[in-house]
Amino acid sequence: MTLHLPGANGTLRAYEPRTEPPPALSSGSAFSSRTVFSAAHVVADPYADTTPDGPAAVDWDATLAFRRHLWSHGLGVAEAMDTAQRGMGLDWAGAAELIRRSAAEAKACGGRIACGVGTDQLTTGTLAEVRGAYEEQLAVVEESGAQAILMASRALAATAQSPDDYLDVYGHLLRQATEPVILHWLGPMFDPALDGYWGSDDLDAATDTFLEVIAAHPDKVDGIKVSLLDAQREIDLRRRLPHGVRCYTGDDFNYPELIAGDEQGFSHALLGIFDPLGPLAAEAVRVLDTGNTEGFRALLDPTVELSRHLFQTPTRYYKTGVVLLAWLAGHQSHFTMVGGLQSARSLPHLARAYELADGLGLFPDPKLAEERMRNLLSLYGVDQ
Repeated sequence: MTLHLPGANGTLRAYEPRTEPPPALSSGSAFSSRTVFSAAHVVADPYADTTPDGPAAVDWDATLAFRRHLWSHGLGVAEAMDTAQRGMGLDWAGAAELIRRSAAEAKACGGRIACGVGTDQLTTGTLAEVRGAYEEQLAVVEESGAQAILMASRALAATAQSPDDYLDVYGHLLRQATEPVILHWLGPMFDPALDGYWGSDDLDAATDTFLEVIAAHPDKVDGIKVSLLDAQREIDLRRRLPHGVRCYTGDDFNYPELIAGDEQGFSHALLGIFDPLGPLAAEAVRVLDTGNTEGFRALLDPTVELSRHLFQTPTRYYKTGVVLLAWLAGHQSHFTMVGGLQSARSLPHLARAYELADGLGLFPDPKLAEERMRNLLSLYGVDQ
């Protein structure tokens, strides 16, 4: 049945939704050629009587079920990251509970998990306080049995006076870490408070500082996650990494080419877009495991238009589209987000996300997705 979707120009356009479900993609074991994490969203409790600036109310059953869905396809889960609304609805208390629950679930089902370590107990503070906040979170992650991802810190960005301050804080943490960690460089397009991270607005200078941190502690760095949305910069950076240190792409604009790689190497993956793309992304990586790069690109290249749409400026609101698609795909019963973030994107944006995802065959039950999209349109006053 035809849907009438609103466009950016204020007019409605006719769209014929897919009627047949896509071919089922089999679940499977871990990959052989790449290490792949999906950063995962949290499912809000829609019945909680809360406010946008109150503590996050999480539907734990639905949240953990979604992680089991990702693990069932062989993907690792990157937990309590930007995709889980860290600093945009999910506070440290909620993140700590999420880490403990998800790590226990990972252990029970044999899933791979890495968890975000940050400083979101603080807004600003001294360097000693920033180190203490990082240490508290690192202890929670390590005690849970998960791998640690040292995330960029708003408090450190606000406090640091020079690159040396970054070298001091990160060196201190890496010396303490019991197992190799993943370092995360999140660009200001994802969080404006991180502008000038690593002590400089000059990305070349910032890169030098970042690499200096790694070079001083290569045995404590499993890899780096780069989220700068600049494919060539990521390629140049990964070619400068010490032997054995992985590059995990966080580039939601250019991930197929970066994961496929070139004659001098490739990127592994830690991506928010692999939340809605989970089964399809896993299938593509299994094709890549056979050495079939063309087949990998044939599966993943068509998804880039959807990803670029979800992550369009202001990029930090991409989570709204991710949760919309989880609802439409039947992974949760509602389109509600912690912090009320379901209102962060316009109806035309959401309609286009639905159209692109439906065209890719991302919905196991296209009829359910159509019915839910129709209901959403009616709530906005769009007559069908």
